[in-house]
Amino acid sequence: MAVSAEDVATVRAFNRFYTRIIGVLGDGLMRTPYSLTEARVIFELAQRDAAEVLALRRALDLDAGYLSRMLARFESDGLVVRERSPEDGRRQIVRLTPHGREVFAMLDERSAGEIRGLLERLSDDERRRLIAAMRTIRGVLDGRPRTRAFTLRALRPGDLGWVVQRNGALYDEECGWDRTYEALVAKVVADYVDGHDPRRENAWIAEVEGEPVGSVFCVRRDDRVAQLRLLHVEPSVRGMGIGTALVEECLRFAAAAGYQEIMLWTTALQKAAHRVYERAGFRLETVEEPVERFGSRIQGQIWRRAL
Repeated sequence: MAVSAEDVATVRAFNRFYTRIIGVLGDGLMRTPYSLTEARVIFELAQRDAAEVLALRRALDLDAGYLSRMLARFESDGLVVRERSPEDGRRQIVRLTPHGREVFAMLDERSAGEIRGLLERLSDDERRRLIAAMRTIRGVLDGRPRTRAFTLRALRPGDLGWVVQRNGALYDEECGWDRTYEALVAKVVADYVDGHDPRRENAWIAEVEGEPVGSVFCVRRDDRVAQLRLLHVEPSVRGMGIGTALVEECLRFAAAAGYQEIMLWTTALQKAAHRVYERAGFRLETVEEPVERFGSRIQGQIWRRAL
């Protein structure tokens, strides 16, 4: 698909916005005499004892003349020293002086302080969203394959609303179900909260890079039977084993809570979920007659597993 003019304009607008936010366009970076590029060169030099000028230029993709003039200025300010490489006299190496390392420490401290101040103005949820979005941008643009990891955590404020919203949206997109299914999810969530017994009921959210991507609930069916409810995994992270991990967490909790059996209700449409349930030891027990429900014709199924 061709890149649209709107897409280009959106990226350019974000670049202008973010450079203004981090203070790149003033007289100097973070109220110092140094530009963003100059600060980047100082940062790179601070990571090692010495660097070859050619390697530094290639790493930062800088014009040779521009870098040479910058290093000449740094040298006259007492920030760096330049000398010929002892291994190859044709090559030049550069290193920070003690004064140069003091300047680096000042830049590093101011940069960390400004970012800390930016983050402190945000709520916990806004901070998580921002960090996750930045990781996503970096992961997409750096061109290197990344191994994505997920974590499971307990519910936080706001998660219940997210579960209702995502279930409603996903089942509309993937199954064509209407808002009566979303209303059912809302009732399940409300029932979970009403009279909740933490010893016998629990719920988990799966996260990838700080963003919620899945959920499952373990609720009381009766004194001996638990019920697994509202298992869902976002399409963008399917195949990572998240569904299996959520189901296994639910099984561990149900067994520890003293239940003898766990059951679930699903439909014939959820083929991918069936495979997760089968691997976890569930067996299909009951196939219901097709009925009109959620604005569609569906065939319910009941699966069970001993604990």
